[in-house]
Amino acid sequence: MSDTAAGADLVSDDEFLGLPDQNPRGEPQLVTVPDGTRADRLDKVLAGLLPDHSRSRLQGWIEAGNVQVNGSPGKVRQTVGPGDEIAVWPQPAPESLAFAPEPVAFGVVDESPDWIVVNKPAGLVTHPGAGNWSGTLLNGLLHRYPELAQVARAGIVHRLDKDTSGLMVVARNETAQTHLVRQLQARSMGREYVALAHGWLAAAGKVDRPIGRDSRVPVRMSVERPVAPKPAVTHYAPARRGQVEPGGRVTEVVCRLETGRTHQIRVHLASLGHPLLADTLYGGKNIAGAQRQMLHARALHFDDPGGRGEVEFTAAPPADMTLVQDSIAWNA
Repeated sequence: MSDTAAGADLVSDDEFLGLPDQNPRGEPQLVTVPDGTRADRLDKVLAGLLPDHSRSRLQGWIEAGNVQVNGSPGKVRQTVGPGDEIAVWPQPAPESLAFAPEPVAFGVVDESPDWIVVNKPAGLVTHPGAGNWSGTLLNGLLHRYPELAQVARAGIVHRLDKDTSGLMVVARNETAQTHLVRQLQARSMGREYVALAHGWLAAAGKVDRPIGRDSRVPVRMSVERPVAPKPAVTHYAPARRGQVEPGGRVTEVVCRLETGRTHQIRVHLASLGHPLLADTLYGGKNIAGAQRQMLHARALHFDDPGGRGEVEFTAAPPADMTLVQDSIAWNA
């Protein structure tokens, strides 16, 4: 996702999902295998008896010990037939747990009654989604600030990629969220990034190329063959140029976003022939010790919804990126 994403895409009017039931397993659902049923594997028989649940989900329940056959823990491949008593403790789908408070480590740069400025570490997913239904920044926000349960998406108005570090603003109430989203939509919220890119960029410039899902590789975004592209504008300027052996030339680039699309900076710099170090999805290589895409959201400014005027924040690159920077021989 974006280095940040447009507020219109990320703030949702969807009903709040609520918190999962924290009670123990409770009473099981009891099922007797009826006469005339063909003896077969437990998961197959259950799938026929409980058609509202997928077979793969039932297998997960069995493997987790939430299914018993005649009073004993069930096995996926064990044979059951007519007369067998099956006890099932239905479990919530992973997505239903997405809005559960969890202790998750992240830094807070500053906060007010209306907002929280977070310094997100690399490796932390911003918002629950497929494959990451827990352990996200959103879960951590709900744990540290329980009142965010009353705000859509726990107040999140823009996102950072999992492996991008740096500053984000989170709204603490609906009024502030609306105010901040409108700033994103109006392109008045300032977001500045520092990136380490392959090659030497000769001069500052602007990439104004719409971005959409890659028609051939769904996990990638693209400017060459985008599906349903949206406008995307990135301003960039080389800060310093250097060399690393082996690996070749590297440029430290300062990027400023007008828009916020999924992978925007990564895609736009790659389209110039300068992918980010270690961003293997877009052609970057693991050099100079880089183990994740070298991108950090280092500065953020916005108009305070509480009436304090413009507020500004900065965050230095994290230790892993600093080590990479220090390993590069920068030109004078």
